[in-house]
Amino acid sequence: MIGPSVRALDRWSAPAAVDAVFDGLSDHSRYLRFHAPMPRLTKAFRDRLIDLDGDGHAACVAEVLGQPIGISRLVRTGQGAAEVAVAVVDRWHRRGVGRMLLTEIGALAGSLGYLELHGDVLPENTPMMRLVRTAMPGVRTAHVDGVVHFTFPVGWAFGLPTHEDLLAAISRS
Repeated sequence: MIGPSVRALDRWSAPAAVDAVFDGLSDHSRYLRFHAPMPRLTKAFRDRLIDLDGDGHAACVAEVLGQPIGISRLVRTGQGAAEVAVAVVDRWHRRGVGRMLLTEIGALAGSLGYLELHGDVLPENTPMMRLVRTAMPGVRTAHVDGVVHFTFPVGWAFGLPTHEDLLAAISRS
């Protein structure tokens, strides 16, 4: 069996990848990913998902034989910080694709100069929380407004934290 590969997603291949991954999600998986029932993508929401500039809005796609099976994305939320999200088609759950995507988007975030990734996960999405905890050692979590909010210092994933990483972590606590 051929395994998945992960690459940066560009604005030209994003529409097909977003459509394929969304179509591969069950209603329950869509609810867990988007925190609301989402039977279909509205044009406005789809446009936001495919609007990639490779910096403030960037994404990675996991593929098998050219077919998209998952997407991770980051969106700049402030200086040095970005929100991260992951979606993997149901057929490929629990096969390491989410971990590959989180690792790749973390590496991309580091190369783009981001210092922190953060995101929100519904409390009932225990597989995603398990993934976040294993793929992002040192992640911090807090229950905020009905979701689990996580923050992760990007630089720590690629070796020892720098002096700047430590100062930023201390200032956030």
